[in-house]
This record gives sequence, structure tokens and C-alpha cells, in this order.
Amino acid sequence: MREIKYSDAILEATDYSMAKDPTVFIIGLGVPDPKGIFGTTSGLQEKYGKDRVMDMPTSENGMTGIVTGASLNGFRPILTHQRVEFALLSIEQIVNQAAKWHYMNAGQQSVPIVIRLIIGRGWGQGAQHAQSLESWFAHIPGLKVVMPSNAFDAKGLLISSIEDDNPVIFIEHRWLHNVLDEVPTDGYRVPIGKAKVVREGVDVTIVSHSYMVLESIRCADILAQHGISIEVVDLRSIRPLDSETILNSVIKTKRIVVVDNGWIHFGVSAEIISVITESIFEKLISAPVRIGMNDSPSPSTRSLTKHYYPRAINIAKIICEMLDITLDVNILFPKTGLPLDIPDPSFNGPF
Repeated sequence: MREIKYSDAILEATDYSMAKDPTVFIIGLGVPDPKGIFGTTSGLQEKYGKDRVMDMPTSENGMTGIVTGASLNGFRPILTHQRVEFALLSIEQIVNQAAKWHYMNAGQQSVPIVIRLIIGRGWGQGAQHAQSLESWFAHIPGLKVVMPSNAFDAKGLLISSIEDDNPVIFIEHRWLHNVLDEVPTDGYRVPIGKAKVVREGVDVTIVSHSYMVLESIRCADILAQHGISIEVVDLRSIRPLDSETILNSVIKTKRIVVVDNGWIHFGVSAEIISVITESIFEKLISAPVRIGMNDSPSPSTRSLTKHYYPRAINIAKIICEMLDITLDVNILFPKTGLPLDIPDPSFNGPF
């Protein structure tokens, strides 16, 4: 099967949906830009015209109102923000209008919109442009929140999100946009609300989402060379949360490490550990552990990033402590030679 980039998978899902359904359109600041928001919207305006692929002024609350109103009139809009922080200017529309309209109208109207938000660090993005705010949106009844970690899931989940009758917050980590994966050429669906065991193991369960799934797999691969068997669960969706897959894995391994993409306080990891301890506390043989960003705003300087963002080596240290195993993890994990705020040579800038 062919391999394509995560960004191309997003583009293919959008193209497929627009070709299949004339009620689908996409708007956002910079959507028709030559760079096409990391390449995820490249060529769409040339193919579908300015009536269905529209640039927007810097008016986030206004454009969110536009797509909400359009969805109530038979359309399935996609709204794209180049930073998750830009959506903060439209929280009232998202939380008080889009998320609640179905409930306030006794289920007689739906708001089938997709809001694409891009997160992640790199190139000195700093405190105002490198946050991971998925737990904000997941807290709101009426919203669905998905965070694919690979190109296959990105394409299938975006198609499912566009076809869903609920507002879906679709969050992409920009470090993933150039990552390759095998992706079918046809249109397919990945179900919203279904996690996936991406690596089987018996000693410890790691639950993670988005980019941190890659760090979790790297950790598991290295530790496997030393006889430590790690199971990795990719959430794929934050809300609805697939508690069943998580609990089944932890029942098997009896140990849990949750690797959060954002801050651990009041976040996704806290919810997962709550679900585990409330449901199968007696099955655990060690205390649950969560790993995430430090409890402070994101740093801008490269010298601070190594103390702020967790990596595979940090996950490995926690697991070795949990299993009471002595390994020099500093030797196990080779240095890439790249700055800590650049994932690999394919990353070519924040836009």
C-alpha cells in the first residue's frame, strides 16, 4: 500500500468529502493560501471554487457563527484554525451555540460542523501558540473531540467527523503533518469514540493520544529489547472516551501510565486515571502514573524545552521505576542531534 503524509491524508479526506457531498465547504484564515495550512488545503479552491473554499478575515468569533448558522441550514462546514489558541476567540459560539443547539431544540436540529485546530510546539512558538487545550473542549457536553496520531486515522476520522451530525473538534499536532503512513486511496471511515491497541504487551499499559503516541511507541520499542513488554493504547478520540478498551488493557497488565499531550492537572490523563480507579481499582498492582507538560506556560527558548516537554526517555524512566528495574535509559535512547523543539528534519516551520 502507498505511503502518504499526515497532511496529505487530511487533504484527501477533505477532497473526498467535498466531491461526495455538495453541502460540504471549508473556510478559515489562510485556507486558499499557497502553503495551504501545512498542505492540508492545497488546490481545493482551484478545484471547487471560491464559493466552497473561502478565505476569512481575522474574525474567529464571526467565522464560527457563519459555520454554525450554515450547518443549521443544511450545510456541513469545515472551519480551520492554524492555531488552537485562535479558537479561544470563538469559545462563546462553540460552547454556547454549536454544542448546545441540538439539546436546546429537543433534538430537532443538529450542528454538523468540523472545527480543525492545530496544536504543537517548535520554532519558539512560546506560551501563546504552543498549548494543548483538548481537555477544555472535551469538558463540554455536545462536543466530540478527536486527535489522530497517524495519517491512516487522520483520513478516516476526518471523513467520519464531516459526516457526523454533531460538532466535532478535530485536533492535529503539527509535528505529525509530515509523518508517513500507509493510507488507502478510497474513502473509508474510522469510528469516532473507538481507541486502538497499537502495540500489545503484558507488563504495563501506556495510554496516550496525538503526537505522544509516537513517543510512547518509541519507548515501548526500546524497552522491548530489554525484556519489558509494553501495551500502547492510542485513544484517537478524547470524547467520547473509549473506556472499555482502556480498562481491558489495564486488567491485563495491571499497571497504567497515561502520557498526556497537555498539562496533567485537570486534563485528559486525570480523567483516564479517574475512570480506571473508579472501575477496576482492585486490579491494579501499582499506583497509576501520569506524564505531561509541566505546570507552567510553554517556554519559547530551546534551553527550557528539555525540562518541559516529556519524551520517550521520560516515559521509560517512569516505567523502570514502576517495575523496579535498573536500566540506564540515557544510554538506551540515542540522541538525534536535532534541537528538542524540532521533531525531525522533515519539519519545515510552524506554518
